[in-house]
Amino acid sequence: MKLLTRFELAAKNKTELHGLLRNSFNELAKSKPDTYQRRNALASIENIQQEIGSRVLRP
Repeated sequence: MKLLTRFELAAKNKTELHGLLRNSFNELAKSKPDTYQRRNALASIENIQQEIGSRVLRP
């Protein structure tokens, strides 16, 4: 899985962000412990959640 950065996510709309969050969660569920895929999925989920959260504060 590719790491999704805040820079990339800033260009996405809310629907796209929620789709990426779902996909990242699914990748996390499929990943094995201590792999780069798992680390990237976790980091991507965190980045997506932060981007969604920042939009609650600024529409």
